[in-house]
Amino acid sequence: MSEETDAKEPTPDFRDWVKQFTQPLVDSVDSRLRKQIDDRVDHHIDETIATRLAVLERAVADLDRALKDLQERTN
Repeated sequence: MSEETDAKEPTPDFRDWVKQFTQPLVDSVDSRLRKQIDDRVDHHIDETIATRLAVLERAVADLDRALKDLQERTN
């Protein structure tokens, strides 16, 4: 029975050959996926920052108007 299981398992030379043959493809796909993920994350972060900055800019503008109103009232 051990002869049957030995015959079914690939030899180390064949594994090495397959690994050597497929590694550039795997590396290429991995690189593309990493870039795609990085681009999506960067886009999401940019959108989030822009949204939060817009809120801050509106708050600063509201404070500026309120200060101007107070200055006009005190003068």
